[in-house]
Amino acid sequence: MTAMWKAEWVDPQSTALLIIDMQQGFVNQHSRGVIPAVVRLMEGWQAAGAPMVLSRFHNLPGSPYERITGWTRLRTPEEQAFVADLVPFAASAVAIIDKPQASVFTPEGTRIIREAGWTDLVLCGIDTDACVYDSAVAAYQAGYRPWIVTDACASTGGARYHDAALLLASRNIGANQLVTSEVVLSRINGSRGAHA
Repeated sequence: MTAMWKAEWVDPQSTALLIIDMQQGFVNQHSRGVIPAVVRLMEGWQAAGAPMVLSRFHNLPGSPYERITGWTRLRTPEEQAFVADLVPFAASAVAIIDKPQASVFTPEGTRIIREAGWTDLVLCGIDTDACVYDSAVAAYQAGYRPWIVTDACASTGGARYHDAALLLASRNIGANQLVTSEVVLSRINGSRGAHA
């Protein structure tokens, strides 16, 4: 997949990388393979001096996840911890958004994104069909331009849920908003010289 990039996207200062819920409790046989792609994105983003935000999900007692679906994971510090490969990048993130919901657009997340003045949000992480998708749709509805990095997302439910989410995203935020990490890295790296 490729996209028709708009010229203003090449400004790394107006485009943030949102690394969604890359936490130990979300890593399983379906999702662990995405870790190297996310790390490559973060390395490229860091090298370009562009802003990165990490989100961290907390399933609070009495949450809708527990009350409605009976899901009680992501409660322990071990499950909530970032995947070890991402820990070295946490210090250079402009923010870490702790959230009790799928979308990063909590009151704090909304404020951070608005005050930063970003126009474009590049999303990767886990789960494609939950937190990544919900964040992308919320970004779109709030007037930001979301980009989902298809090979840097995964679903703990497996490929069919990942694929279903990308199909819905293609319809609801636009097929051109689905990109590969290769396209994203070539664009962010290509913009470096213009803003050095």
